[in-house]
Amino acid sequence: MLALCTTINVVSRGVGESFAVFLLPVAEAFSADRGALTGIYGLYMLAVGLMSPIAGTAFDRLGPRLTYGIGLAVFGAAYLLAGSVTALWQVYLLVGLGGAVGASLIGMLPASGLASRWFQAGLPVAMGVLSASLGVGILLFAPLVHALIDAFGWRGAYRALGGLLLAVLVLTALLPWRRIAAGSPAVVAARRDAAAGTRAWSLRRALRTPVFWALFGVMFFTSMSTYAVAPQLVAYLVDAGLPPLRAASIYGTVGLMSILGMVAAGALAQRFGERRVAMLSYGSTIAGVGALALVPHGSPMLFAGAFVLLFGTMQGSRGPLVAVLSGRHFSGGAQTGIFGGILFGMGTGGALGAWGSGALFDLTGGYGASFVLSAAGAAGGLFLFLRVPGLGGPQVRRTARAD
Repeated sequence: MLALCTTINVVSRGVGESFAVFLLPVAEAFSADRGALTGIYGLYMLAVGLMSPIAGTAFDRLGPRLTYGIGLAVFGAAYLLAGSVTALWQVYLLVGLGGAVGASLIGMLPASGLASRWFQAGLPVAMGVLSASLGVGILLFAPLVHALIDAFGWRGAYRALGGLLLAVLVLTALLPWRRIAAGSPAVVAARRDAAAGTRAWSLRRALRTPVFWALFGVMFFTSMSTYAVAPQLVAYLVDAGLPPLRAASIYGTVGLMSILGMVAAGALAQRFGERRVAMLSYGSTIAGVGALALVPHGSPMLFAGAFVLLFGTMQGSRGPLVAVLSGRHFSGGAQTGIFGGILFGMGTGGALGAWGSGALFDLTGGYGASFVLSAAGAAGGLFLFLRVPGLGGPQVRRTARAD
């Protein structure tokens, strides 16, 4: 199960996050300004957020076979058609909207739902592994997409990615989904016993708790911080004087480094608690943004390397923390749907960050304001972890027992 979800996460995140590599050739093809282009990614993130509770509910009610099947079919068809677009609004529709629907149905939500059926004590580490697979996707697909664009043009690259997604659909249709969905008998029985005699969680009930909104806010600010930088990272490095392939490789290396942070976040949270890990994570993110801002003013590779180490290592590390806190506090039949509601914060924050970075570039003619926006988002997420009761491991466990 873990290998399956890891592989699909690699494909989902790698394809979805490839937009940063497409940004410059698509902008040239349609003579579009930067705000219009980052608006596509902003729509993608907003749609991912809107789809998150829907995808979680679909998983809870339809099961993994249909959820993954529909997601791969929509994702693949959207990217195949994106290779034949004739206007920018069609890119918004297919990549921004269709890609988001597909990515939501095959991404972290169904993976976390399955993991909660198979792991109990080791759930934080399993969530870390699943989150790390998202970083592998960026690492593998950034240079791959760049090579596809060089060989076949951006339209051919979109068609190739669509074909890959449909091939994965065929392969996954052959899997023993009934056994996969059943989970570990011991874990399922333990969760059933723990929930016995308590009122089952629902999304409506979760919406009335401060922990839900705190986790929602963490995902909002974290995503805003990340996507105020990510969509324009390749373009920024090229403008700073780096060759395009090296810029794409750095973008991919950020994904590689995020693997370490994602895996470590789960393991460290078990030992030191979520709050201390969050302090380290957000502090490194802010320092990494500062290093990125210095790339044009000194040794480009030195400061780019510092950015990769500080920002990249922590990119995505908050996701496993939120997934574990959500699963621990809201365990029960609607767990995946509740987590989907929390991830709506990720989508809205990412949309604001992506669109805002492009709009600020057009307004100021530079990237500095985007970096300020990114640092502010990281500070907002850290504030919630430090100030809101319930975002520390022991406190959440006490609250859950009281409920």
